Amino acid sequence: MEPPSARYLIRIKGQLGATLLSAFPAMAGKWDGPETVLTGVLDQAGLHGVLAEVEALGLGLLEVRQLSSPDRESGDPL
Repeated sequence: MEPPSARYLIRIKGQLGATLLSAFPAMAGKWDGPETVLTGVLDQAGLHGVLAEVEALGLGLLEVRQLSSPDRESGDPL
């Protein structure tokens, strides 16, 4: 059985512009100082796809963090 989808935060070195952000349609992007933070709900295959795209584009991956399951309330701890 496939693990359920979860909300992920992916931190990338540098401020990605609109063209590079378009490579991650399932993720919302925002700048945090000199870094770009992507967030979104992904299943395992989607997470691996995003990480493969980060590698293929030669981007600097700084952090990958699972935030919560999408079916949990936002205030519930993991």
